[in-house]
Amino acid sequence: MIYPIIAYGDPVLRVIGKEINKDYPKLDTLIEDMFETMYASSGIGLAAPQIGLPIRLFIVDASPFEDDEDLTEEERAFLKEFKRVFINAKMVEETGDEWVFNEGCLSIPDVREDVFRKDTITIEYLDENFKKKTETINGIAARIVQHEYDHIEGILFTDKLSALKKRLLKSKLANISKGKVKVDYRMKFPLAKKKR
Repeated sequence: MIYPIIAYGDPVLRVIGKEINKDYPKLDTLIEDMFETMYASSGIGLAAPQIGLPIRLFIVDASPFEDDEDLTEEERAFLKEFKRVFINAKMVEETGDEWVFNEGCLSIPDVREDVFRKDTITIEYLDENFKKKTETINGIAARIVQHEYDHIEGILFTDKLSALKKRLLKSKLANISKGKVKVDYRMKFPLAKKKR
């Protein structure tokens, strides 16, 4: 099932997600549906709050970056295989130099901005089988995970922008909340006027 993506301005995007256990209702189906929703929206990551669920669950699939010509063969091979489910994730550390990358978000369509993040992360999480993992990740894959991890902490990439950039984006973000944006995937807008 393909869920509508929750748009900027919905309070669920600002909630710190709750941990879940193996008994979470229909978890396998939810994870499948999240991948289906992410692919239908041409995304590389999706967090449960983006489909209206305030829980600590997100997914990533970095394979679209395998075609990036700036990467080494080794980096490309890693990204091609980097498809993960993160349950109850906890960021252990973020290290290395900060580097800039132009980010976007399915919940904030038509907005892309340069965001600085640390190069390397270590993260603890449970996979889809509730097997505990600790993984150190760097480069593009780390950035995708950081972006999705922020979602389960109630943080959006626009929060990381300068005060000036935020002011410049204010009306565009307000329009997204109202549904005044063109998207080619289903969305749910918090301030959209109901059609009578």
